[in-house]
Amino acid sequence: MKLLLVEDDLEINEMLENFLISEAYEVVTALDGEEACLKFKQDSFDLVLLDLMIPKINGMKVMKSIRSISVVPIIIISAKDTDSDKTLGLGLGADDYITKPFSVTEVLARIKSNIRRTTIYTPSVTKKSNELKIKGLVMNLDTFSVTKNSQPIELTAKEFEILKLLLQNPKKVYTKAQIYSLVWNDAYMGDENAVNVHISRLRTKIEDDPKNPQIIITVWGIGYKLGDQHE
Repeated sequence: MKLLLVEDDLEINEMLENFLISEAYEVVTALDGEEACLKFKQDSFDLVLLDLMIPKINGMKVMKSIRSISVVPIIIISAKDTDSDKTLGLGLGADDYITKPFSVTEVLARIKSNIRRTTIYTPSVTKKSNELKIKGLVMNLDTFSVTKNSQPIELTAKEFEILKLLLQNPKKVYTKAQIYSLVWNDAYMGDENAVNVHISRLRTKIEDDPKNPQIIITVWGIGYKLGDQHE
């Protein structure tokens, strides 16, 4: 697995690089946003660790640049720990958020969790059924791509996983706790914000009218389900 580590603090950069290499990851480092964007375009990565407060091009702009061309998992590492900062980061395309100071074991666990979600799919998906469809929306599980009326839609890794979960189980209503547990692969601690942000962002990308969603339906008091007209 190849990781892109974007961190301008030399001590943290070197510490994480050495630790992740010892865990058998290939690590490419960048000390500023400009270098990060260039290296991402030149190579392919399985995950990006991204500090927000980096020189030349800030982390948010780097994330937007990556999201314009890839759904690779992005984990933000930041000293900013307010709910608004986390919401903004997740809303702009991050899949996870780690607050400084952190332990390297926590970083490793988050990396493994996010990579696992993008590489392991449920046994119910077979080679004969690699496309999931609803109302002009097509998800291809072989190429990890999504189109709406034949036009490509760029989704984050978690947005992709949420949509896949609903498409694969069109009759099931999922609570926010279930979505968080299945997509984040972590214990639900009662914070609905992460799920709400991702559902809202997903709707803006796939719904004809996000204010009147037809693909991801809210079941009031319970959670979410797929729209009735499953193709």
